[in-house]
Amino acid sequence: MNKRILAFLMAAAMTLSMAACSSETNKENSGSSDDFTFVENDLKVSALTKEEIKAMKSEPQYEAGLTYLYGSGNCTSAPYVAQKLGLYEQYGIKAEQLKGVATLEALGSNQAQVNINHIATMLVPCTNGVNYTFVAGAHIGCQSLFVLADSEYETTQDLIGKAISAPNGIGNSSYNILSRMLDHDGIDPLNDVEITVVETDACINAMENGEIAGLVTGDSWAYDMVKDGKLRVIRSLMDEDFAQEPCCVVVMNNDFIKENPNMAKAVTECIKMAGDWMRENPEEAVQILMDDNLLSGEMSKHVELWNSLQFGPSDAMAEAALKTIIDDYIRLDLLTSTDDAAAVLDMAWNPLLPDADLGYNENTNDGSWWD
Repeated sequence: MNKRILAFLMAAAMTLSMAACSSETNKENSGSSDDFTFVENDLKVSALTKEEIKAMKSEPQYEAGLTYLYGSGNCTSAPYVAQKLGLYEQYGIKAEQLKGVATLEALGSNQAQVNINHIATMLVPCTNGVNYTFVAGAHIGCQSLFVLADSEYETTQDLIGKAISAPNGIGNSSYNILSRMLDHDGIDPLNDVEITVVETDACINAMENGEIAGLVTGDSWAYDMVKDGKLRVIRSLMDEDFAQEPCCVVVMNNDFIKENPNMAKAVTECIKMAGDWMRENPEEAVQILMDDNLLSGEMSKHVELWNSLQFGPSDAMAEAALKTIIDDYIRLDLLTSTDDAAAVLDMAWNPLLPDADLGYNENTNDGSWWD
């Protein structure tokens, strides 16, 4: 672990213990003068120079502050955890959580400036003119292909000729993820199986009735049923051939980036630092969300799922994954606006803070929470 992250982790633990008094401290230290002063919790955000920080304070969004999308759960929580750790405050950035709105519309219209979401959800709209780009990787994993535990299906080959549910719709994340899983196994997702839409909560009955053989959905939804022996994982984004691919990215509105380049850079750093802290401190991070009623249930469950996600991949790792995913999407006709992979990468990928000692380049966690 590099020295910067070690210092950050130690300071972050102190910050949480000082939460009751931090707001007054921040008011005293964040100030409006041109000279930037870090707040006393001293988490050492430092990607921007003093000149960039001074310029940031004159950018049009700075006084209004940051609005980020986050409802609940673990996968998309880094912008929220960054706020809880006081990272935005060190740059004097006010931050507000927005929930209960459509992600594409909110980000595309700059109603919210940043979000974490699936590449499988966000890549195609990005190439069709929705006004955002990916500025960093977020984490790996989080979706799998499930079948009934007592079924005859052991591999994806056993599903040839069967119906499989992509619950959130054709062309959306579960459909795109399932298509790549099948393709990796030599199965044509258009002709060798029937991909259908059955609502997640109806899938158990549909599998029991023989209407579908399996479904792709989030691991957190299926966790309890896997542990109770109702469901079984036969393919996952945590399998070896997907384990080095971030499934989710930090997504930012393009107008916000263009008009507020220094603030966008600062926000990216805060979220990346939160991702590193979340990976190294799973119990503390889960406790933050549980205390705020953003996760419910057993701590042990959420920590196990949390560890499997391996938050905070490097930009190099995210870019390599995007190149592979783009090639697959073009070949599988999941992305139809262009067949120029380099052009798609240019439209989608805009790293604002190339690593700066943050992130890891190789996932060494096997991620098998279901074993």
